[in-house]
Amino acid sequence: MVFDLDPDEGMDLSQVRQGVLDVRSILNELSLNSYLKTSGGKGYHVVVPLKPVVTWNVFYDFAKRVAEVMEQKWPDRYTSNVRKAKRTDKIFIDWIRNGRGATSVAPYSIRARKGASVSMPIAWEELDTIAPDGITMADALLRINGKDPWKDFFQNDQMLK
Repeated sequence: MVFDLDPDEGMDLSQVRQGVLDVRSILNELSLNSYLKTSGGKGYHVVVPLKPVVTWNVFYDFAKRVAEVMEQKWPDRYTSNVRKAKRTDKIFIDWIRNGRGATSVAPYSIRARKGASVSMPIAWEELDTIAPDGITMADALLRINGKDPWKDFFQNDQMLK
C-alpha cells in the first residue's frame, strides 16, 4: 500500500515532512509498519507492506479511509480529494495509487524530470535531511552500497483483516 503525499504548489517542505510523520502516526496506531521513500518529485511516499489476504475492495477502501481520517483529524492540512481546486494550501494524501490499474513510481526509479532525481528508500531518521527530489543518480549508486533502510521490508507479516 502506498500513500503519496502530494503538496500544493509552493508548500513549505517542513509541512510536507510533518505530513509524512502524521501518516506514520496513523499507521502506527493501527500497528502497521511503514517505510519511507523519496518520490523524486514534490512529495514523499509512505509504503506499507501487506500480505495479500483481503479483497482488492477491502484493500482500496482501507487506503481511502486512512486518507479520510487524516483529512478529518487535520482539515486545515490534508485532503483526500483528488480535485486540484480542493488542494489549495493542503497536501493531497493520494490513496488512489492503490486502485486496480493505478501506477506508482517504484523504489530505485529514475524520474523523467529535470535533474533525473531518484525515488529512493530512505530511513525515517533521514526525513529531515533528504528532500523528496534530493537524491541524484550518483547519490543512489552510493547509497546502494550502504545500509538498506528497507532491509526488513519483505519480512513483515502484517495483513489487513
